Amino acid sequence: MSQVTVEPQDALLVICQYGGEFVASSDGSLSYDGGEAHAIDITQDVSFSDLKAEIAHMFESDDRIFTVKYFLPNNKKTLITISNDRDLKRMMNFHKSSATTDLYVMDKVEKRITRSSTGAIAKTSSHPSTTTLAPVTSSPPLHEEEDEEEFTPGRMTGEWANAITGPGQEFQNSRDMRDSLRMYAIAKGFAYRFIKNDNSRVTAACKADGCPWRIHASLSSAKKKFLIKKITAAHTHSCRRGSARKGTNRLASQQWLSNLIKEKLRESPHLKPRDIKEEFYKDFGINLNYSQAWRGKEIARRELYNSHSEACAILPWLCKRILETNPGSFATLVTKDDSRFQQVFVSFHASLHGFEHGCRPLLFLNGLDLKMNKSYRFLSATAVDGENEIFPVAFAVVEDESQETWHWFLELLKLAVSSSRALTFVSERRNGLDEAVDEVFEGSEHALPFHRLMESFKAELDGLMVQDSRDTLIGDFEKAAGAYMVEEFDACVERIRSVSGDLATWVGNSKPELWSNAFFKGARYDHLSSNAATALFEEWIPVKDQSSVVQIIDVVRCKMMEMIHLRRESSNEWVETMLLVPSAERKLRSEMVGSRPMDVVCLAENVFEVRDAGRVSAVNVETWECTCRRWRGTGLPCEHAIAVFDRTSAGIYDFCSEYLTARCYRMAYMNSLNPIPDVGRPVCPDPVHGESMLVLRARRLPGRPRGKAVEELTRTSRRKIKCSVCNEVGHNKATCKTGTATATANSD
Repeated sequence: MSQVTVEPQDALLVICQYGGEFVASSDGSLSYDGGEAHAIDITQDVSFSDLKAEIAHMFESDDRIFTVKYFLPNNKKTLITISNDRDLKRMMNFHKSSATTDLYVMDKVEKRITRSSTGAIAKTSSHPSTTTLAPVTSSPPLHEEEDEEEFTPGRMTGEWANAITGPGQEFQNSRDMRDSLRMYAIAKGFAYRFIKNDNSRVTAACKADGCPWRIHASLSSAKKKFLIKKITAAHTHSCRRGSARKGTNRLASQQWLSNLIKEKLRESPHLKPRDIKEEFYKDFGINLNYSQAWRGKEIARRELYNSHSEACAILPWLCKRILETNPGSFATLVTKDDSRFQQVFVSFHASLHGFEHGCRPLLFLNGLDLKMNKSYRFLSATAVDGENEIFPVAFAVVEDESQETWHWFLELLKLAVSSSRALTFVSERRNGLDEAVDEVFEGSEHALPFHRLMESFKAELDGLMVQDSRDTLIGDFEKAAGAYMVEEFDACVERIRSVSGDLATWVGNSKPELWSNAFFKGARYDHLSSNAATALFEEWIPVKDQSSVVQIIDVVRCKMMEMIHLRRESSNEWVETMLLVPSAERKLRSEMVGSRPMDVVCLAENVFEVRDAGRVSAVNVETWECTCRRWRGTGLPCEHAIAVFDRTSAGIYDFCSEYLTARCYRMAYMNSLNPIPDVGRPVCPDPVHGESMLVLRARRLPGRPRGKAVEELTRTSRRKIKCSVCNEVGHNKATCKTGTATATANSD
């Protein structure tokens, strides 16, 4: 067939159609219905690859996921595929006499069933529909046009189908449950919506119209595990049908995708976005568009780079500088075999000295989820000063919170503290922490924070018909925790039992020896909860999406520097004659003013019997003990001891805990955290695109950096002028000499 050549300057106006569907009429001809249209002009010298690239750029897609088809003139029954440059030139020659030509952009894998104008089913093998290539926004939806006839799960999603097994299944927290639900839905091929979604409960339902499938999970009554409580019915639709699967790819969030891509980049650092697209479809059955694969790779690459650079350069440098600038501190970094970050432990000398000389031997252990940056967990050991304010002792950033990581943390903490004092710990005793404390600090007392018990107690109240007595029951439970005598504890439990026997049984089974002063053997100094430490670090640590380990350590260090300085300055303003810290002074004076006359009988040199309204208490001045147990528990003399001091004229301040004195408080904040200069801070190159070699950042020279000259900036940013008459650069048609000469010749 002879081919007619089109002049290069001749352009064919092409209308690119997408987003609609073909409808077959009774005579077999096809018409295109719906969608959108964009017009472009192409010339004879354009290549097919350039055309596809322009279409891909227009739709922000990948040129490998679509094909281009057209109709021959006067033939609306057969679609012709353009596969190469020769096909494109034939199309242009066929339509050289046409004012416009329609091109149809279609998905390569889609086989949508469409109905003809008469209601008949059109064959998908002959007439595939076009795909919808929506412009990508800041949070682009995943490609949803999938095979409605059959869905083949990815080869890696087999175990995802068992991510949700049924009622009673346990998770560490609500986040783990949501992740498992996401994998389960992707593997099974359905979409869901959240009805309730917070840290204590998750309820989700299938999105398909009329489907009763529903799942509910919440924290257990003991607040230790997140449990699936109920799964309602089965799906009333086939999850392998495309209509049921519509929107399931939306479950694959950007951060979730980047975490999967991150693992692939570790194996193949030079993986391209189109390769990621193909592997995601094969492995997970997820159909990404090009921009999503590219964006996910960039996020994953950036996170890998940050992790790698910190592990290979910045974190070792920072740990070394901490030891150099703050002698006596501890900074330990652990990396994996491939130099990736695993965990880091930090304890400053100022904190260790302050804890040893100014704080009670009481440590609160907490694990904090770093919110936006869910790759890490923040572990901390904190004490309290004389004013009952949180005093950070040591902290760590780890990849996961487990018995192994807690054991590692406590081993380093024991080495750093090296105290001869008997330590008491308060923690939630989760994630292997109870076993780790027993192994590392053998024989130490380990309490349970009361605020967690209170949450469980309130949850038990919600299931009972005792709402009228709710406040009273909560008050009795608080008194049971603060009671120092078994008789007082039993009285509180009996008041609870008078309202609900089940609730009283729950209190008795909740291990009071771990949370009630009446049974706990350690010294908590009336500190029942550890939530203040968690709140402090939640306030300190930034929640930005890209907060790195170095940033986290640096923020905590700076906050501690500021805290120590402010508290030291505040204590310097106290009256010099003040012996106790202000809060202890106020509490002691309140006890002295409110004390009642009591009968005091001396039984021995340092032992007294105190009678108060028929109740007898024994006070031992030498051992600082009273049978009410409040003196030893709070560190301040109880009312019975105060009565003895009034009788003997002894100095009451001599019998107060040293940890409540102003002198001890100032000792806690005597040392400062020394700053860490940034000079010599190393920079590590990109591990994905560059070599893993350390490069020291050059120091900046003094003075203002030289900039580009104004003339140079003006010259480089000036747009070149081109004449439309002679096509020469440097002038326009108004000053064109060639154009003027031509016009003069024509007039002559």
